[in-house]
Amino acid sequence: PHFFPSKSVARARVMEQLKIIAAAGAAADGFGKGHGGTGDGGAAVTKIEMLAMADRSLMVKAGVLWGLFGGAIDNLGTERHHEAYIPQLITLELAGCCAMTETGHGSDVAALETPATYDPDTQEFVIHSPTPNSRKDYLGGAAESAKLAAVFAQLNTGGKGHGVHCIVVPIRDDDRNTLPGITITDCDYKGGLLGVDNGRIMFNQVRVPRENLLNRYADVAPDGTYSSPIENPNRRFFTML
Repeated sequence: PHFFPSKSVARARVMEQLKIIAAAGAAADGFGKGHGGTGDGGAAVTKIEMLAMADRSLMVKAGVLWGLFGGAIDNLGTERHHEAYIPQLITLELAGCCAMTETGHGSDVAALETPATYDPDTQEFVIHSPTPNSRKDYLGGAAESAKLAAVFAQLNTGGKGHGVHCIVVPIRDDDRNTLPGITITDCDYKGGLLGVDNGRIMFNQVRVPRENLLNRYADVAPDGTYSSPIENPNRRFFTML
């Protein structure tokens, strides 16, 4: 059943509830001890289960924010990402979304279409949505609250593809305006989850610094040289996934 008169009221209520949870320090359990959290995974899972008993929208919103987006930062990033993002995530000063699913490929992650092409002249990655099928779809938090996106894309450098990697891409400024090259649309009401702001994102030649690559399992040097401690590309993909 729905207890709110509209989607906007439900979304606003979920965000207020998330602020209460963050103020209580509850989000810290899902993050590693050395990264600013408590590293208590069991507590994090239990809390998510308890949220589901109260409000499924709240559970999904918390799970996407701290579990999917935060989990990507925590598990795929390195110290520079942990220091920059995790403390603000725990306190909810910063919100993000997980941009994996695409319209044409669903959750077949290996077949994602979105490229992240490295430009050694500027030491930036260029994120682009080449076709309608490459649109990032049904992203919890994208429609309203997320300032950043953890974008899963096909990494290309030096004319060679290295498979799917994750890159942090800003999508809104501090005033919540959509950034240049970013097109965001609202998925509107998604069955049973009135309070979740699901959205779609298209990228038009969006440039981000080389350092935005979550580089625990693979990195790109300033000159474009690709390196990874995991030589087998299939094993690397499944490790990151």
